[in-house]
Amino acid sequence: MFVRALFLLLLALNIGGACWLAFGQKPAAPPAATDPGVPKLVLLAERDGDGPLATAELAEAPETPVDRANDQCRTLGPFPTQADLRAAMNALTPLTKRIQFRETHATQTRGYWVYLPAMASREQALATARALSAKGVRDYYIVTAGDQQNTISLGLFREPANAEKRRNEIGALGFKPQTNTRTEDLPQYWIDLALLGDQPLDWRARVPAQRDLREETIDCF
Repeated sequence: MFVRALFLLLLALNIGGACWLAFGQKPAAPPAATDPGVPKLVLLAERDGDGPLATAELAEAPETPVDRANDQCRTLGPFPTQADLRAAMNALTPLTKRIQFRETHATQTRGYWVYLPAMASREQALATARALSAKGVRDYYIVTAGDQQNTISLGLFREPANAEKRRNEIGALGFKPQTNTRTEDLPQYWIDLALLGDQPLDWRARVPAQRDLREETIDCF
């Protein structure tokens, strides 16, 4: 009896499932990708190649190696700051075929330091300072920290002749001063420009504030 009832239940379930599959509601179609009357977006990579972009011509023909062979190229600089560089670029760009800038670095002398080398201890440095003072030397300074600790500074000079004079004066009193050239690495900026043939360029009239600039011929870029 139980087996018969289970069979009838399974049969009814199968018949119900078949009816649902046969007569059930179809899924709704997905909405349109665009609104009515609005053209569909097409990527450039999907175009067939026969549109206006495919047939457009360049406004100017690209330069050939023969065209570039007639150019003359120069470099102008060095400009001390980026502000000077930008001002010159703005002034010269309309006069050139091609223009670019680049950055270099240069070592610049900051001055000449006259000093007595570092003593073994603070006490020795103080004793040497007292000896300098006893001989009439007033312009000195004991370095109290850092890599030059216990060194006695005798002055920083802009001109090498003045540094040499100071060293000789202290040396004549029986001491052994030394001179060290102090330098720093500074950025410099250059403008490379290309001109057509023998086209003249009076850049000084365009960049009048820069007096230390120089012009050099370079290979074209």
